[in-house]
Amino acid sequence: MTLLTYLRRKLGLTGTKLGCAEGGCGACTVMLSRFQTHTQQLLHYAVNACLAPLCSLHLVAVTTVEGIGSVARKLHPVQERIAKAHGSQCGFCTPGIVMSMYALLRNNPTPKMADMEEAFQGNLCRCTGYRPILEGYKTFTVDGGCCGGRGRENGCCMTNGSGVEKTSEEDVDVNFAPFDPTQEVIFPPELMSLSKGQRSRSLCFRGDRATWLQPDTLEEILRLKWKHPDARVVVGNTEVGIEVKFKNMVYPVILAPSFIPELNSVTHTEDGVVFGAACTLSHMGAVLRQAVETLPPHQTEVFLAVLEQLRWFAGQQIRNVAAVGGNIMTASPISDLNPVFMAAGCKLTLMDKDGSRVVQMDDSFFTGYRRTVLRPQEILVSIEIPYSQKTQFVSAFKQSPRREDDISIVTAAMSVTFTPGSNVVEDLRLSYGGMAATTVLAKRTANRLRGRCWGEELLQEACSTLAEEMTLDPSVPGGMVTYRRTLTLSLFYKFYLTVLQKTYSLQGVNVEEVKSDCVSATELYHPQTPSSVQIYQAVPKGRSQDDVLGRPMMHLSAMKQATGEAVYCDDVPLYENELYLSLITSSKAHARIISVDTSAAERLPGVVCFVFADDILGSNATGPVVYDESVLADGQVTCVGHIIGAVVADTQLHAQRAAKAVKIQYEELQPVVTIQEAIAAQSFYQPIRTIQKGDPEAGFKQADHVLEGEMHIGGQEHFYLETNATLAVPRGEDGEMELFVSTQSASKTQSLVAKALGVPANRVVVRVKRMGGGFGGKESRTTVLSTVVAVAANKLKRPVRCMLDRDEDMLITGGRHPFYGKYKVGFLNSGKVMALDVSYYSNAGNSMDLSLSVSIFTTEYFVCMYMYASCAAPTFWGRRQKSVSIFLQVRRLNLYMEGDSTPYNQILDQFTLDRCWDECLSRSEYQQRRAAIDLYNRQNRWTKRGLAIVPTKFGISFTAVFLNQAGALVHIYTDGSVLLTHGGTEMGQGLHTKMVQIASRVLGIPYSKIHISETSTNTVPNTSPTAASASSDLNGAAVQNACEILMKRLEPYKNKNPKGSWEDWVKSAYFDRVSLSANGFYKTPDLGYDFDSNSGRVFNYFSYGVACSEVEIDCLTGAHKNLSTTIVMDVGHSLNPAIDIGQVEGAFMQGLGLFTLEELHYSPRGVLLTRGPGSYKIPAFGDIPTTLTVSLLRDAPNDKAIFASKAVGEPPLFLASSVFFAIKDAISAARAESGIKGPFRLDSPASAERIRNACTDRFTKLCPPAEPGSFTPWSVQV
Repeated sequence: MTLLTYLRRKLGLTGTKLGCAEGGCGACTVMLSRFQTHTQQLLHYAVNACLAPLCSLHLVAVTTVEGIGSVARKLHPVQERIAKAHGSQCGFCTPGIVMSMYALLRNNPTPKMADMEEAFQGNLCRCTGYRPILEGYKTFTVDGGCCGGRGRENGCCMTNGSGVEKTSEEDVDVNFAPFDPTQEVIFPPELMSLSKGQRSRSLCFRGDRATWLQPDTLEEILRLKWKHPDARVVVGNTEVGIEVKFKNMVYPVILAPSFIPELNSVTHTEDGVVFGAACTLSHMGAVLRQAVETLPPHQTEVFLAVLEQLRWFAGQQIRNVAAVGGNIMTASPISDLNPVFMAAGCKLTLMDKDGSRVVQMDDSFFTGYRRTVLRPQEILVSIEIPYSQKTQFVSAFKQSPRREDDISIVTAAMSVTFTPGSNVVEDLRLSYGGMAATTVLAKRTANRLRGRCWGEELLQEACSTLAEEMTLDPSVPGGMVTYRRTLTLSLFYKFYLTVLQKTYSLQGVNVEEVKSDCVSATELYHPQTPSSVQIYQAVPKGRSQDDVLGRPMMHLSAMKQATGEAVYCDDVPLYENELYLSLITSSKAHARIISVDTSAAERLPGVVCFVFADDILGSNATGPVVYDESVLADGQVTCVGHIIGAVVADTQLHAQRAAKAVKIQYEELQPVVTIQEAIAAQSFYQPIRTIQKGDPEAGFKQADHVLEGEMHIGGQEHFYLETNATLAVPRGEDGEMELFVSTQSASKTQSLVAKALGVPANRVVVRVKRMGGGFGGKESRTTVLSTVVAVAANKLKRPVRCMLDRDEDMLITGGRHPFYGKYKVGFLNSGKVMALDVSYYSNAGNSMDLSLSVSIFTTEYFVCMYMYASCAAPTFWGRRQKSVSIFLQVRRLNLYMEGDSTPYNQILDQFTLDRCWDECLSRSEYQQRRAAIDLYNRQNRWTKRGLAIVPTKFGISFTAVFLNQAGALVHIYTDGSVLLTHGGTEMGQGLHTKMVQIASRVLGIPYSKIHISETSTNTVPNTSPTAASASSDLNGAAVQNACEILMKRLEPYKNKNPKGSWEDWVKSAYFDRVSLSANGFYKTPDLGYDFDSNSGRVFNYFSYGVACSEVEIDCLTGAHKNLSTTIVMDVGHSLNPAIDIGQVEGAFMQGLGLFTLEELHYSPRGVLLTRGPGSYKIPAFGDIPTTLTVSLLRDAPNDKAIFASKAVGEPPLFLASSVFFAIKDAISAARAESGIKGPFRLDSPASAERIRNACTDRFTKLCPPAEPGSFTPWSVQV
């Protein structure tokens, strides 16, 4: 059992969240405190509770988010500041971030910004864009400590250097509670006494399938390893925990050596530093940093290389528990540290009960994939990391998709030793990870270079030999073959320049000086502290302080989210007779089901029943628009992850084990996986849409230039931090069922559950308290789980719960649509576009879902059918993705103007894009930056900068006209309190907060009197999904309508008693028998579009925005830095500028992932290969632009929405394409340096691989790609 399971299921402490179960998101972060007897010191450290075995925590104090503060009691300053800084939106990640910061402060009450950024490397957030979290916590640091509100005259800590361009002094709440480290909870005295007084720490825990043995002496563990040679030695459980959870591994005996002194010791010798194998990576890093500060520089080259790798090794929570010995013994071929240990020739001490031996870590240590020279009875006792010699130079490199907390693509460590007083190579070791099944030495290359002078000839010889030696099979797991091979050369070149630079200053050594334009290739990446400015709109003078509309009011749930008290679906307390469900899914993309064998699963403990298609009493047909899906597969599967059935058991663990034990036989059929395969097979959903405006052929004839091309834009996993969850509770009579669901679409869930159960919709109640993120992914795809859970609960007449694991969620629910576009554009010499012809193909997955709605407004559009999980609605729908395909660098000349007509013949009025454009150009200082970038690019060969400015226009309305309606229900109670219910759901976007602000304005009462409990189908029926960014408009107007009805009813009593209070008027109306409850309703007027005539009004209005971004790329590795972004967004008159800016920043960062980072990899047989944060990377804290400015356009009222506001959720996402095009601009500069000019194709996302491969140079030419069709690739572009 993990600590997380114990906290949530045994103790009912649900503040600690489950986000991934693999230590990759940080949602489950808690702080552990342990008294170390060998140092006599107290140690506090953050860990991932999802990986921490409960039996490893003997004599350890656990502090969760509930333990440091609460809304009822008192918030801890760490909780308060993230809430008041608007750093909590959906709130699911917030407890983990709070605990990471808390653990940092317990160890270091006055941290630096760099310390804080390091502490957050293991935490992810999908909503906020990270900026407000850093801003709030910056107040704890010595770089930007909190002034406690005392700095109003000289400028507050929230506004100095970075913060808000305030419009009135109440706009920013700076009344932070002071942080006093002396008032923290002490380590329990009982644990202290037990820790000091315990004579033996030997422990034994026996479970159903494993025995946990914790010896406390070296002799004991050697004896146990001799007795149990196959036992796994576990310190941090960061590897074994993953194997047990996701790879179905079973280890009957586990040895835990954490308390053995010899395995935790650190010894300084004449040759180096010896670390016990159980030393954590954090401890090793601290020791080596101290050594670097005290030893002569020439002795610390190896130490610095290790420290460089540790900077980017997983997250802080992993480094705090993972042991150096575990890193070596897992024998990962992409280990970050093993190449350094191998290049440095580290010595390992191995031991069994008969004695010890010392081996050097060289190319013979790893004997195969995940295998070493250790005999089964041996353990690794220690590693000696040597001092470097005077003429030795060592460098280490890691290239991964994301810098922070990511698995490497290629790692390398290189060590060269020169003959004293010369530049002649005496010894050379080049070690690589990611280039074979083990960490390898490039021995052939090293042998050729020994005795050679360190110069250009050696470089050429090294590159040509490395290109021959470091080869990969084109079908190798992980793919990216050309990129990986090129990296081996590029990284050596970086090492070559670094050594040149270091040896140039040495006396008596004759080497050439590194050219000034190459120096940047030697620089190690050190992130700059980000700074930001948020420019709010002015609050009209004279507005009452009680009128909160238009003010930056804190998210109503922020405090509860920061303390862990906010209740999400899986936090609902367990029912006494509740069961847990686990899904049985297809492992084939397209196949007939021959047989399903449950016999092995039936014998497992805790299993109650199985659910298959025959158990569905109603209809097995389902789908949000077209019933082209099945609740449970019946005879055939059409994607990997297709739900075949389910197991219901007493616990989650038992249900999941049983589901994996079900054996299914298939007859495989040919799948359609890629867009190209669908085009070849004509596998299209109907109708195929075409929009034509004007005469394109005439336009092409008038054009001076015609450009044709094609582009692919990858899909995206929504990666809401809270995975899909459903709790179904039968109510015992009339077929009634109550469901607690994490969904954006309560009414659709209600109708599809009722359809599956065979009951009217009035027997099903769906309740949604809040979601831990949605982003469109929970608009329709949540029903694939909810219907199955409801069927199971109905069959058993008992409550049934299921919360998907991250890998299940990614596999089953699909993601955003990949697009493939072919374009032809004609334009004049001036850049004016005369004609455009575009065909788009969308990968919709194995069912229609909402794909046609996503993709309706294009020139010609094909929705393709594929054998993988159906794609869900994106946060920003299809038109955002397709915009990339037609972006041309003609910019302002081709901007829309007031009165222009769109391709679907809608006239643009209240047009503000030109204002956004001009303001963005001004605030970004575009012209000055363009000149500075051109100068930088002339001065630097291997790093290039790029700049791009991109506008966006986003139509607001559901394209299905009937969805543009909303309802609200408002109750006024006799004490004057107000209960507000509306049809929208809260997923972090602040919808409930805005609705309360609107009600407060209309009712004329403080917002504290108004409460929203939840969204439910028995209060407001027939609700539209909370989607399309229209929810504030629709539900806000419905709330306004209901409140105005009530105010009209109260008007006589206000007139009769004008000096009375709100409570007086309410009571008077009540005693006069006037209804204090009202339904509100709103429908968006004048909508409707006809495809055949290409006429009508598609959207109610448009949101506009412009972003300008600057980036820097490393031409040798493909890595890039986001230097700055300036955004100007038209949100009309903002209902809440703090929430709106948070939405802009969050959408921008999600777009940054879409366009530069996030890649879904599928095998040629349709298997999703990226199923969690370990393999699928969303932006992290370190990915935000170093300088970020967000401005809300002023004086731009919108008369088509509630209180002149505009929608904000989805529109800003496309602005992140400014980073994509800035990258392309930088690549163009790199290609020009190599003499390559003209257009080139860059598919999205602009990953490090694509950037590096596009920067053609002498290194890429040595590593040509294999001929397409001559091999089976590891993954395909779907």
